[in-house]
Amino acid sequence: MRLLLVEDDEILGDGLVAGLKMEGYAVDWLTNGKLADEALKINSYELIVLDLNLPDMNGMDILRALRGRKDETPVLVLTAKDTVPDRILGLDSGADDFVIKPFDLNEVCARLRALARRNEGRSGPNIEHKGIILDPASHQVTLHNDKVDLSQKEFEILSFLMSNIGRVISRARLEESLYSWNSDIESNTVEVHIHYLRKKLDPMLIRTVRGVGYIIDED
Repeated sequence: MRLLLVEDDEILGDGLVAGLKMEGYAVDWLTNGKLADEALKINSYELIVLDLNLPDMNGMDILRALRGRKDETPVLVLTAKDTVPDRILGLDSGADDFVIKPFDLNEVCARLRALARRNEGRSGPNIEHKGIILDPASHQVTLHNDKVDLSQKEFEILSFLMSNIGRVISRARLEESLYSWNSDIESNTVEVHIHYLRKKLDPMLIRTVRGVGYIIDED
């Protein structure tokens, strides 16, 4: 899952990037408000983690611009201001949730999972389909109650496809979700991961739509 982190504190940003990557997120990190606004115009993200106090363009203005473009990407705001008026202003500007500094990384990750779940229209924490249960919190997958060992990228591809059951997802969109700006991507990486997912789970689970992408069918 690709995430944009907008935070100008170098120490805090470094810690967040390291922690979020350990949780499986592909993280793009920016420290400048205007650059973040431009990045959001041309890139697709599943989640945004946004500090409010930024150079050049503050977080509230980024939020307003994002929602003004009808972009509904979930936004988790990081703020040191723990007052009701500040939270009301943030929510009315388009924020989906808040974390007050200083915070615990586990809480940030839990709130991000909740935002992703709501954005996907799921009520429960797990994603289930045809005997497969995927747990985003523990990064575990079971097939008919038997644990299946997946690599991190295999898990993320399966999670993305299971979150979009019935929709064809292009290889480019999968790569965009899986890799941050500085990642090296081999031309057949997605195909290799999907090959192993079919082998470990079900040869018929992921269908290739030739020339378009991949789909997990509803039936």
